[in-house]
Amino acid sequence: MNILIAIVGASGVGKTTFQQALAKSKGFLAAYEQHTERPFQALFKRNKRFALANQIDYLLMRAEQEKELRAASQIGLIDGGLDLDFHGFTRLFHSRNLLSDPEFELCGRLYTFIRETLPPPELIIRLYTDVETVENRLSARDRINIASAEDTALFNSHLDEWLASIPTNKVLTLDVSKETPDYGGSASLVLEHIEKAFGSAN
Repeated sequence: MNILIAIVGASGVGKTTFQQALAKSKGFLAAYEQHTERPFQALFKRNKRFALANQIDYLLMRAEQEKELRAASQIGLIDGGLDLDFHGFTRLFHSRNLLSDPEFELCGRLYTFIRETLPPPELIIRLYTDVETVENRLSARDRINIASAEDTALFNSHLDEWLASIPTNKVLTLDVSKETPDYGGSASLVLEHIEKAFGSAN
């Protein structure tokens, strides 16, 4: 089964841009968040009654992405991923009362079932940056975002709680607050780490 690397962090931290920098550097196969393509995302933005449908759709989509990446010959990169969608976004929406207790429990059952079927990533790259940078990036976006800059602290607390349960040798934490737009410095560090841990990406 192929190696999977997940890039996680709050909305606006730069997960997609960072993953693109890595994918360009080496022969990785990448799967990304699909904000405009998902059928319930825009509906959820307008009406919270679509929150459950949106989260179920995302959890299933992430499982499908992982299955495809695991079957490939190159190391797989996933932007966010199944674990972040549950431990980060699903928990955030439950905390904000966008998901009821029974709805949250249903998402949890689905997540647990999927995780028992698909192994977790071999490496989790956790990105973080300052709140001002997150605010600027989110305000400049033209895509749908349910989470806002005001959610960053709560989101990160959920993320910290999840990552505390992961062996430390499987988590690489990077402060990208002062990174260049192409993420060259952080990408180089991660590539070196991947080479040492897993060998060549090609």
